[in-house]
Amino acid sequence: MTNTSAPVRIAPYDPKWPQLFEQERAALAVTLSPWLVGPIEHIGSTAVPGLAAKPVIDVMAAVRDLDSSRPAIEALTKVGYCYWPYREDVMHWFCKPSDALRTHHLHLVPLRSQLWLDRLAFRDYLRSNPTIAAEYATLKRELARQYEWDRETYTDAKLPFVERVLKLAARRDGP
Repeated sequence: MTNTSAPVRIAPYDPKWPQLFEQERAALAVTLSPWLVGPIEHIGSTAVPGLAAKPVIDVMAAVRDLDSSRPAIEALTKVGYCYWPYREDVMHWFCKPSDALRTHHLHLVPLRSQLWLDRLAFRDYLRSNPTIAAEYATLKRELARQYEWDRETYTDAKLPFVERVLKLAARRDGP
């Protein structure tokens, strides 16, 4: 995967994004059935109503562990997903239809792992806090301008915001 394969573009919220997720979820449920141990979730900014986002549907599917789900890589490539060894210590990561043109990202993540919990906590916090979601949209637009041709740096630059939101979510859901 190259840093310059596709520019970072932020689009206004599209009310079709949940429907696009549902269509993909249904297809993935069939392909991934041997490895699924939990839900297929809509994550990322396209999963937050009203939030501007890269127009890429982020999907997270629950697997038992990375080793036992490794055969899913071949099954997914047969249905149009491209596998990339990105953060392979915590997930299997895919894009579709290609690195240069992405409509979907797929993350196979062990159920109840820290990554699984963090992704859902972040999404749910943004869904229930429109002011924080708007702040995130502003940040993403600024970073997209700054790092238009460097997706990894764009993603890394969002981390302090993500970490702050995860702390807020933990406080809200705490003991």
